[in-house]
Amino acid sequence: MFRILLNADTGRSPGLRDTRLTDKLNRVILGAKRVILSPYDSWRSLMLLNIRLPLLSVVVFCIALSFTEIVLSADKEVAFPQPPKGAGQIDEDAPKTFTESKSGLKYRILRKGDGAKPKASNKVEVNYHGWLDSGKVFDSSYKRGESISFGLNQVIAGWTEGMQYVGEGGMIELEIPSKLGYGQGGTQGIPGGSTLHFLVELIKVQ
Repeated sequence: MFRILLNADTGRSPGLRDTRLTDKLNRVILGAKRVILSPYDSWRSLMLLNIRLPLLSVVVFCIALSFTEIVLSADKEVAFPQPPKGAGQIDEDAPKTFTESKSGLKYRILRKGDGAKPKASNKVEVNYHGWLDSGKVFDSSYKRGESISFGLNQVIAGWTEGMQYVGEGGMIELEIPSKLGYGQGGTQGIPGGSTLHFLVELIKVQ
């Protein structure tokens, strides 16, 4: 799907100088991360970009662009978490921004792994550190002094998806919305509706 990236602060796409269209996009995306262009907006975008095409091409372009997904670029820099005692190092070139998947999961690779990436059907051995938005740590294998192994199909959806993005030996940071975590019901030590934060080192894929 063709995507137009919008600045997360202004909602404006480079090259679109029409304030009426960009202000409209600003209003539409306020509180939403994806919007769909109308045929009129598609035509205006074409005109504003000063692209001159035959009439039939314009019609085809506008129809296609009407189904285009507008996605906010996740360009907000976030400070790295403080690794717990016993954790490995974060790469010097680790991204300062998160990537957001279609499910709403946010993640960034803090250290690249040279090994294989697990699949949902794999069992993995990891060390992890989990905290809430408040900074309160609710669980940590580092504090217990031992790693843990489990099947990726036996944990919350955010873990099942997120751990497939990092290779063996790597470190990943996950920001898991409640719908991919413990939902509105919560669990012991985690209130309902909580966003979960994890720093995870993938030790082994089994």
